[in-house]
Amino acid sequence: MGLKARRNLRKHNIDFADAVAVFSDDLALTIVDEEHTSEDRSITIGMDGLGRVLVVVYTWRRSRIRIISARRATRREQAEYIGEE
Repeated sequence: MGLKARRNLRKHNIDFADAVAVFSDDLALTIVDEEHTSEDRSITIGMDGLGRVLVVVYTWRRSRIRIISARRATRREQAEYIGEE
């Protein structure tokens, strides 16, 4: 586990190994994060294999996804995910 993954696990209690499951979620929502102009970042809200709705921020590097952070979704983000907002 890399340094960034360890820090994320400590801060948010979400393992990147669990977070990658959101990319297999057919109901996941993905938006482009336009606030970061130095690199193209995307944000995906989706469910992991443990049934948690997560927010995963990532970028593409050399045709691979590089996760920047992963955390539990807020109530508002969960509502967006299930289509209530």
